[in-house]
Amino acid sequence: MVNAGQHKLTLEEYDRILFGEEKIELSSDILERVDNSFNFLENYCKDKLIYGINTGLGPMAQYRINEEDRIQLQYNAIRSHCSGLGEKIPDIYVRASMITSINSYLRGNSGIHREVVVLLKELINRSITPVVPEHGGVGASGDLVQLAHIALILIGEGEVSYKGEILPTPKVFEENGLIPAKVHIREGISLINGTYMMTGIGVVNLILSKNLLDWSIIASSIVNEIVGSFNEYFSPELNSIKLHNGQNKIAEKIRTIFSDSKLIRNRKTVSLNTQPKETQISEKVQEYYSLRCLPQILGPIYDTIETAQNIILNEANSCSDNPIIDNHIQSVFHGGNFHGDYISFEMDKIKIAITKLSMLAERQLNFLLNNKLNEKLPPFINLGKLGVNFGMQGCQFTATSTVAENQTLSFPMYVHSIPNNNDNQDVVSMGTNAALMTKKVIDNAYQVLAIEILALIQAIDFLGNADSLSSFTGKVYKQLRAIVPAFNEDSVKYKDINNIKEYILKNNFTVK
Repeated sequence: MVNAGQHKLTLEEYDRILFGEEKIELSSDILERVDNSFNFLENYCKDKLIYGINTGLGPMAQYRINEEDRIQLQYNAIRSHCSGLGEKIPDIYVRASMITSINSYLRGNSGIHREVVVLLKELINRSITPVVPEHGGVGASGDLVQLAHIALILIGEGEVSYKGEILPTPKVFEENGLIPAKVHIREGISLINGTYMMTGIGVVNLILSKNLLDWSIIASSIVNEIVGSFNEYFSPELNSIKLHNGQNKIAEKIRTIFSDSKLIRNRKTVSLNTQPKETQISEKVQEYYSLRCLPQILGPIYDTIETAQNIILNEANSCSDNPIIDNHIQSVFHGGNFHGDYISFEMDKIKIAITKLSMLAERQLNFLLNNKLNEKLPPFINLGKLGVNFGMQGCQFTATSTVAENQTLSFPMYVHSIPNNNDNQDVVSMGTNAALMTKKVIDNAYQVLAIEILALIQAIDFLGNADSLSSFTGKVYKQLRAIVPAFNEDSVKYKDINNIKEYILKNNFTVK
């Protein structure tokens, strides 16, 4: 059980709630914090002009709202912004956004009623997930459109994803004994005003990126084992003179993987350590960059993800509402904490990093499939009859095509600000777009890596050197081979690739 609001929510706790189905608990002292904020605002707003309570919203803030219209204003804000279109955002990303929003409200800076956070907790714990479309948010006054679709469910309207079906919210609420939340003061604007959607998607992207990097390190290590690379590429002596943390971490992880490999060579013990007599050296002196430059290529990706983790979790543990309620000093502050630039920028960085990771996987795949490059394997790792069978030729087309899509998607959204909202929102972050495009890049990279992994286990079978792999990679090979059988004759491959993709998504062989 995760006791929300007691401390900064960690990535591990997000992981446990989202993927481990751990429940959220709300303690009485945390709910009291929410109550105190609400009670202060209720009294404070009686004789004050406060945006979104007794004023209109956005460029209509210059219009004063009469007492009899205040509640209707909040419902109108929710319903009018339920204008999203496009594909449904997968439940896991929406749930992450709900976790982020409840974490923000528990700080006590929004002035909303406790029934909102209690209902959010129940929806998260019961896996009742609002149906949210992908298109709509510009990430400036928060994720207005996407969050409105979540808020719609909280007031008992719209549709939810529940037990594998899309159902009307009232029906699911009745089945679960849930009562919709009411508007008391500013619940409408608070529910749609924040960076919770882009941040929630960003958290899931972060979790999947870290896992993807681990699998890239493993796949890259196996490629080096297959060709009998030299250990010096990953040595502390070579890498420590570059002062980048990521480079040295990657080199250390690869050394850990190789610790007992019988295939990785030490230059001091082979003939290349001596001056050859022939003019043209038959054996390769150095491997291609996609093999020997792993610390230098994956290191920046490691550092980018680590930096993004710090920034994304800072956002997830912040309050991105407007205005901000501070009952401790008895004041309300108007500003722009809803602006999503931090998330937008980090998502762009991650998608560029993951695109580079997918490019590395594609180049390693090309090396494995091109017999003229590797000089160890048949063309396309064809274990059948050359000329009659095709091996993994068809799979390479998919990998190449998918990487090309990643390269196009990697153009940053952060610099794609388009003014809107009668120019009230004259500079916007496009944070949700950035997060969703990053999600697509990550999913694509898993597909490419799955194809590379299929090629790797086929190559190991051809070479017959499974017993010489390190204990780490040998264990990985056996588990992967258990879900995808070896093949000589041509057969349909998309199911095998998807099975590998699902396996690496759900299984993390973290290298310490």
